[in-house]
Amino acid sequence: MNTHIKTNGTWKWVSTLLLLSMIAYVLIYPPLKKVEGSTAMAAGTAVAKVNGVTISSSQLYDAMLATGGNQTLDTLITEELINQESQKSGIQVTDADIQAELTKVQSSYGSDTEFQQALTSYGMTLDDLKKNMKTQVLLKKILAPQVTITDDDIKKYYDANLESLKTPEQVQVSHIAVATKEEADALVAALKAGGDFAALAKEKSLDTATKDKSGELGYIAKGSADAAFETAAFAMKVGATSDPIPTSTGYDIIKVTDHKMAATPTLEEKKESIKQILTDEKLSTLASSWLEEQKGKSTVENYLTKK
Repeated sequence: MNTHIKTNGTWKWVSTLLLLSMIAYVLIYPPLKKVEGSTAMAAGTAVAKVNGVTISSSQLYDAMLATGGNQTLDTLITEELINQESQKSGIQVTDADIQAELTKVQSSYGSDTEFQQALTSYGMTLDDLKKNMKTQVLLKKILAPQVTITDDDIKKYYDANLESLKTPEQVQVSHIAVATKEEADALVAALKAGGDFAALAKEKSLDTATKDKSGELGYIAKGSADAAFETAAFAMKVGATSDPIPTSTGYDIIKVTDHKMAATPTLEEKKESIKQILTDEKLSTLASSWLEEQKGKSTVENYLTKK
């Protein structure tokens, strides 16, 4: 990947329960090849061989149990407590509920690329994540009646966080990344002769993260990109295409497709999003205490711990 957009290196916050669901999925449902038409494996079935020495499914299971069994079982116990409470309260989760939660998680990342990198770091696909979100949505529905956010709460948050709520000046850009000045000059010549930027990006760009999207990087703010790249982009007019720009990895051709000036949102404009932020914060705090309370008043027999 050759994208010049900077990231902070720390993944956006995802709730503890969702994170545990991610880990549980990897531990409980590892990819297994079908054996005689079935994914089920009998104890002792070979899962690998090393120089003729067999590693059995029993060995794999024991190793997984030793390294993550307690954590995974605790997650399953937590999920069962939540499921029992939701059944008792008549709470259900629809596909629309899960999609809404997924959209919210995606929007907490700076870009789709960053979101996909987070999934990859957990060894998950988007479909895997959706399958594991039901428990989180159930818990939120169970706890929602206990959360109250007042207009005063919203006003205090707005005043305390106004700087971070402001939208900085941004430009929307596409780019074609190449290794040498000669390649960049040839691209500029092709574009001036009427070449299509999107088609050339798909054909020539070295940036694997954007080439299949016609080179589109989306909106960038000052301080978020390679210095030379950023200086050129913010100096260009909308619709303009740059000459070759030397960057830390080679040369770029930039096309600017939109320019937004810095803006300060009003309290009314941010009211709903702030309410959601405060709601999620309270739900996160409530979740821990509620789960401990449920475990305390339930009969939970953990045979792994006993062993």
